[in-house]
Amino acid sequence: MPRYIFFRILSIIPVLLGLTLIVFIIMSLIPGDPATAILGSYATPENVARLNQQLGLDKPLFQRYFIWLSNLIQGDFGRSMSLNRPVIDEILERFSATLILSGTAFVLCSFIGILAGVISATRQYGLADKLITLTVLIGISIPSFFLGMMMILYFAVRLRWFPASGMYALYGGGDFIDLLNHLIMPAVALAIVAAGVIARLSRAAMLEVLRLDFIRTARAKGVPEKRVIIRHALRYSMVSILPILGLQAGFVLSGAVYIEIVFQWPGVGRMMVDAILARDIMLVQGGVLFVAACYVIFNIIVDVVQLWLDPRIRS
Repeated sequence: MPRYIFFRILSIIPVLLGLTLIVFIIMSLIPGDPATAILGSYATPENVARLNQQLGLDKPLFQRYFIWLSNLIQGDFGRSMSLNRPVIDEILERFSATLILSGTAFVLCSFIGILAGVISATRQYGLADKLITLTVLIGISIPSFFLGMMMILYFAVRLRWFPASGMYALYGGGDFIDLLNHLIMPAVALAIVAAGVIARLSRAAMLEVLRLDFIRTARAKGVPEKRVIIRHALRYSMVSILPILGLQAGFVLSGAVYIEIVFQWPGVGRMMVDAILARDIMLVQGGVLFVAACYVIFNIIVDVVQLWLDPRIRS
């Protein structure tokens, strides 16, 4: 197992290197001059030329990329042009909010999706199976940002059950209850689509396991049905479900960008959108790279857990 983990960690390097190149090229191809966007009404030709020189934007493209890459290797993500502070400080400050939102949504979608998949598989072609299948299809078909806007319209504007935006109340609040009150709607909106995908694939994995010989043997020995489902079938199915959870974790993390905009959640996604509008290249590049690194690391953790659950993968 240590050797497997070592080679999986090594595989991150070419992925992240390729990602840095793609992100840098895309940001460089965006029309317009970052210095002009930063200076605004003060964007005289002299000021623009001076700022381009200060930011290193007057250098050739390949030279700027290698300068940025060498700084990254040393742990320097650069300095935000619009906020005038280190990029990594801004990312880490915002990441806690994104982690709260995406982590809650991931726990919700995993629990709901696996539970729905197990119920649907154990009651194949029954009423519960048909209702869950219909609900899953509807949930997968609705974009998370549209669902978020509809939830704001109904639960915040019409019923006034939850606040429409933000992470905490502007006046008062600031405690766990206030956070939970603001978190419910964005977390649910973010979790619905992922929960539907997990439910469908969990159902397929459970149905495949329930047809195996050791499940029939356990039932023939008189093992209680709940124990057969939970201790045997579900545990065996988790080997197939875990990679799905890893992919959906990435979906939830990337989907948080839309939800953070809809609900004005102060996370990394909203930070990157604001940085794109401000043409803050360093902040966008650092944010994308940081989120991608988190996604890759999470998938490695999932692979290690899957290896621990299923020793056959080691061979």
